[in-house]
Parts: sequence; structure tokens; C-alpha cells
Amino acid sequence: MNYKPRISDIELERKLNASGGVLIRGPKACGKTESACQQAKSILQVDQDPQVASLMESAPGRLLQGITPRLIDEWQEMPALWNLVRHEIDRRKKPAQFILTGSANPEETIKMHSGAGRFTIVDMRTMSWQELGISSGKIRLHDLFNGQKVDIFDEVTELEMIVDRLIIGGFPALINKKRSQAEDLNRAYIELLTEVDMSRVSNTNRDPIKVRSLLRSLARNTGTTVDISTLSKDIAENEKSDLTRPTIYDYIDVLERLMIIEDQPAWNAHIRSAASLRKNPKRHFTDVCLAIAILGVDCEALLNDLNFTGFLFESQVIHDLRIYAQANDARVFHYRDSYHAEVDAIVQKHNGDWLAFEIKLGTGQIDEAAKKLLKFADNIDTNKTKPPKSLNIITGTGISYTRNDGINVISIGSLGF
Repeated sequence: MNYKPRISDIELERKLNASGGVLIRGPKACGKTESACQQAKSILQVDQDPQVASLMESAPGRLLQGITPRLIDEWQEMPALWNLVRHEIDRRKKPAQFILTGSANPEETIKMHSGAGRFTIVDMRTMSWQELGISSGKIRLHDLFNGQKVDIFDEVTELEMIVDRLIIGGFPALINKKRSQAEDLNRAYIELLTEVDMSRVSNTNRDPIKVRSLLRSLARNTGTTVDISTLSKDIAENEKSDLTRPTIYDYIDVLERLMIIEDQPAWNAHIRSAASLRKNPKRHFTDVCLAIAILGVDCEALLNDLNFTGFLFESQVIHDLRIYAQANDARVFHYRDSYHAEVDAIVQKHNGDWLAFEIKLGTGQIDEAAKKLLKFADNIDTNKTKPPKSLNIITGTGISYTRNDGINVISIGSLGF
């Protein structure tokens, strides 16, 4: 299959030319190796080469020999490689020497020195709708940061198509797969996660039944600020299973190391009201298709429960916004305060510039979302926090345009980086 370019390719090339090594992080099967191979001139596959273990004992330097940039794939299978590569970068004093890829972060107990000054990092996720060709990308995050208004675009995104794409997901191996094929593959991904990866990642046996119970609870609460106590109660009520809080903490830690779940942190800003800011993050799967796979719901079920599908759609948009934000040197947060004011996504650059987004599956709640955004923006203390570059509503269906009050309405079929 021909390589389908990724938005992160630009970042990878830039950072490779700036540092001796680049660490590409991302969940299993998100396309890290294929992306790295576009830049690499030689490759060491740590998890497949039977000589790696013996060479680490007898002649570790030979593992780093090869035309540069040299790709060291799944390096975390042999964590000692980190310090070996770090020292070799120091010795060579040249950029673009190594690319390291991994689908799990090593345990904190493994002694690794900081790669500061030697490594830069590229985070990869499954493919966004723009990368998949579902979105035209005509409305760019870059332009929204420049305060540009939205021309009218009518990108056709029917509800059935949106649900179909949520089920299929963004793993590169699923390109051109039918929905039924993708469902089988996504469920197999979950099976391997629960029965193999959760135990393999730190050589600790974990109960697949309990892992599935936690995953189902996380899936039911996708895109919410659910805490450990709520998860424990939900598991007891819906799974008829008793997971202790320490077990839940342990399993979540492993899921984060495997990059299966990713928190959306709370935004910290100065506001005029006496409300206090809530700090809990929202929880998302690395791809919404995994939440659907663990619950076993099909297209008909999602079309019959648009409230839950709305949460899944929001999670999909957050996934895509993260990719587009990273390309614009920005991060994605959410806002919630003690007065129950909420904003689905805040995209903020390191220089403080920011955008606000409400996310709605359909067009029936646009006016309500606009009122929320205007009230929220008016509460920002602009003497201490910059005013927003733009206020936006992302929808699943409908056209893209700028309202008379200045708020942009953006179809996900038009959104890009």
C-alpha cells in the first residue's frame, strides 16, 4: 500500500534536522514506523531481530551502526538502548542521527537519563479526517489563529456517514476497509490489548476480565471528567465487578503507558467571576473506534442513541483538533468552572493565543452554543489573559459560515490544520 502522508511528517523532518535524535510516540498501529521509514536510511527492528539481546551483551555499539538517520523501532523492548543512543549522539555531535519509535512508555522504575538537548519528541495519533481525505481542510486552524472569518462551504457530511467513520476509526490499516471488516479488526485490537499487552508491558499478569470491565466503563464515560470514584461505582453497577481503587489506578497507568487513553487537561485562565476553575481532565480513547469496539455497539444502536453518539463525536473532534493543534504549536484543553460553565475545547499556543470551540453533532443547538461561548468570553479577564482569536462551533452536519455575532460555525468536513 502506498504511503499516505501524515500531518506530523513536517514536524518530524523539522525536528530531525534540529536534534541528534527524534522520539516518535504513539499507540500501536498508528503508523509510527511507516512515517519514520520515510526519513530513515537504515532500520533496526528491536522486537523482531533475534540478535538484539545478544549484541546488547557483547557488542551494543554494533546495533547503532548504519546509514543515518537510523530507525530503532520499538526501542522500549530493550530500554537500555535509550542511554546507548544518548551517548552516541553526544559522541557524534551531528543532527539527524536516530529515530526512535515506541508504542509504550517504559516503567518509571527503569533508569533512563534525560534526553534533553539530544532528543526532540513527535507525538503521533491515528489518522485525522483531513489525513483520511474525509475533510477538505479548507478551514485551517492556522487561519483561525489569525482571526480570519469563514467563507461559506457546504461539505456534505451525513449523519450515517459520520457514524460509519466513528466505527471504522483512523488506524492506517483500516483505510479502504468495509465497516464490518473494521469492526472485526478493532475488536481484535481490544482482545490483544486485554489479554496480551496489558500484562506484557511490565511483565505483570493482569486479569483480562477486569481490564475489559474498566475499558467498558471508560467507554461509557468517553469525553467526560469522570474520576476514579465514579469509575468504581459505574463498574460495580454495570459490570457487576468489584475493582478496587488501587487496581483501577494501576490499570489506568498501564493504559496511559500504552497510549490507549489520553487525558484532555483543564484550562487555566483568569476570569472575572467568583467561580473556581475545575481541574479534572476529560478522558478519551486514543481513537473513538476503540470505545465503540469495547462496547460492541453497532451503527443502528448509535443512530438510536444520538446523545451518546454526540459524546463520541466530540471525542473524535478532540482527536482531530489535537493533531491540527500540534501542527500549530498548540495544545487542546477544556474549560469547566464551579458555576457549571463549560467549553468543550480550548486550543492554546505557547505564546498564549487561544481559540474556543463548542462541539455539536447536529445543527439544532448552534444558537445555544453561541450564547454559551459569548458569555464565556465575556467572563475572561483580558487584563491577565489574552482575548480569544476566535469563537467557534464545530458541527457534524450542515454548512460552514461566520454568524452575524462573529462566531464561526465549522463543519467537521471542512476542518483542517
